[in-house]
Amino acid sequence: MQITTQSFMAGIYIHIPFCKQACHYCNFHFSTTKKLLPQLVNAIIIEASLQKNYISEMVDTIYFGGGTPSILSVSEIDNILSALKNNFSISKQVEITLEANPDDISEEVLLQWKAIGINRLSLGVQSFINEELVWMNRSHNAQQSLQSIEFIKKYFNNYSIDLIFGSQLLTNEQWVENIQTALSFHPPHISCYALTIEEKTVFGKHVAQKKLLNIDSDKQATQFEILMEELEANGYQHYEISNYAKPSFESQHNSSYWKGKKYLGLGPSAHSFNGITRSWNISNNALYISNIEQNILPQETETLNETQKFNEYIMIRLRTSEGINLEFVKKNWDVETYQHVSQKIQKWLEINYLQIANQHLQLTKKGKLFADGIAADFFL
Repeated sequence: MQITTQSFMAGIYIHIPFCKQACHYCNFHFSTTKKLLPQLVNAIIIEASLQKNYISEMVDTIYFGGGTPSILSVSEIDNILSALKNNFSISKQVEITLEANPDDISEEVLLQWKAIGINRLSLGVQSFINEELVWMNRSHNAQQSLQSIEFIKKYFNNYSIDLIFGSQLLTNEQWVENIQTALSFHPPHISCYALTIEEKTVFGKHVAQKKLLNIDSDKQATQFEILMEELEANGYQHYEISNYAKPSFESQHNSSYWKGKKYLGLGPSAHSFNGITRSWNISNNALYISNIEQNILPQETETLNETQKFNEYIMIRLRTSEGINLEFVKKNWDVETYQHVSQKIQKWLEINYLQIANQHLQLTKKGKLFADGIAADFFL
């Protein structure tokens, strides 16, 4: 059985695995040396050709993620976009997002990005507090963030500001200041992520060596509640656990993941999904390049079974404001699975962590603090 809710459009994600320096919390695949960058861009262009039959639907979202895609030259981004246009059917209304760091922003480069078709930016601010930026090992400072947002506002009406909360340094008062600073620009979209400590990161090693205290989950929960209250009071729709948007400014690309649309991932470590199978590229730049240059796709693929499809649907949909479509579950899985869901619902409704609206099971504000645990309770 193929579980998709919107099969008439598709997305493309391009992973650019290069950064100026390594953030102490990051566990994504990246390199701080740009030695292989030209070859890698060329390999992504070749991979686009090799994968041209992976999706037959029209592409309505393209997303440059990383790493730090804004590290690329304008011509490198343009060459990748040209390869996509040559190999795929691209919608005239396509949303093209570029993740960018504040220190890569200038008025000149913004105009150049706009000229080649970039129409949405995701700005990695993370904090407006210099002490915290240094502690995270970010490559920019607070003043660069403020200046870059001023520039972006002049040329782009669709952009997002990324913030991180719940760090060991961040007080509740400072978190309110960070939110208020972001709100002073009236951005159309804000993404906010709770800091996590991953094992193989600098922070992970510091926690293991007892040089750093682990995350205070109570403080994170408090800061999440502050966030929801502040942003909703300012007219932002909390359309996904980590994402807030003014009406009609939701990220179309990220929304496509949550709606089960097909997407193709290009570049090292990038994931693809066609409704039946999930594939992922090797997380090694040199091996990725050498394989692609021999016209070999360096990837692993798994066919999702019914349990995996169900668990993934629950996990992804529960994070969204729309929630789990109970009719969709009834229609696409067997009677036992629907009964399993029906039995689990009641206890969460009684303690006001879930609510049902128009046959959609949704997290309440209280429930959003426990989203992962609630989803896990429904898993088969």
